[in-house]
Amino acid sequence: MKLNPQLRSSGQVVAILVIVLVLLGVGYWWLNSTKQEMAKGGKEFANEALQKIVVQHDINFFGSHLSPQARMNFAAVSAQQEFMNEIVQMGAPVGAIDLQGQMEFTSQLFEPHGAFHARINYPAKYADFELSISHPVGRWQIDTIQFVKQSEQLGPAPAAPPPPAAPPPPAAAPPSSAPPAGSAPPGAN
Repeated sequence: MKLNPQLRSSGQVVAILVIVLVLLGVGYWWLNSTKQEMAKGGKEFANEALQKIVVQHDINFFGSHLSPQARMNFAAVSAQQEFMNEIVQMGAPVGAIDLQGQMEFTSQLFEPHGAFHARINYPAKYADFELSISHPVGRWQIDTIQFVKQSEQLGPAPAAPPPPAAPPPPAAAPPSSAPPAGSAPPGAN
């Protein structure tokens, strides 16, 4: 039995189309799973940075994971040490630390970066921890980091001072016995 050459050629086109569609599907699945892995890795790195810097006070981790721009901001080792000393002065955090934030991607799939925030409770105060990270080439890095101490946590807010009393109304000037200016005294004609 001999197949029509036109039928054979259309079967080959269909097979090629199926192969191309399968390759496109596999490529999309791979890119999507890579994106999800990068987002998961970014959140894990942010949690690790929080633990290493805020809880364990690991200055080596801090210094070795700064981006080039962040290294310029913390150019001197003393600036890194001063930043870490502010965290150490607060003591040990009380309770669990809830790190909030999300990962985003430039061009939907590439250049992951994330911004994270945590409120860290201490025995008498709290602090806000801000962190932005990225993964330009090969590893996660810290782009910006802030540790802002806040006022007392558990005490009531200071009372507002009472509004100043209204000044008394100006007193009326006493009537003057002097004649109005420009008029002659009586009998001076």
